[in-house]
Amino acid sequence: MTGPRERREHGHTDGGRPASGPYAASSATPSDPAPRGHRRAQGELEALVLTALRQAPAPATAGWVQERLGMEFAYTTVMTILTRLHAKGAVSREREGRAFAWRATSDEAGLAALRMRRVLDSESDRGAVLARFVTGLSSDDELLLRELLRHSVEEPGE
Repeated sequence: MTGPRERREHGHTDGGRPASGPYAASSATPSDPAPRGHRRAQGELEALVLTALRQAPAPATAGWVQERLGMEFAYTTVMTILTRLHAKGAVSREREGRAFAWRATSDEAGLAALRMRRVLDSESDRGAVLARFVTGLSSDDELLLRELLRHSVEEPGE
């Protein structure tokens, strides 16, 4: 087993990624393939899977999603992300033989809204959380929120 010192001597950082080049510690972008052993943020994985599902011509299997992502992820990783998205209501599934076929029911904005609601639901003082959120908004975002709230009152349920 090599220690951190040996890896650095061979041009790698402590994380096992090259010290320079396209896969250096912080140079990979979401569209770049992640270096082997690199962990992406959960939200980033969810967004990639949702994008693949929205591009599917019909409900897609986990294998199709994995293939669409360029085989960068293990089948089990894709299944885990799909299961989490299903629990959040961002995807639906239906039986297709022995497997499930998955369909996106939400886009990235919808997924972010689900996360925001979940955070709000987990707090005991919703009013305080909302007040802090609103006071931190930019003027433009505050105007947009006021407009959205006005429309939601005028057109409830739509």
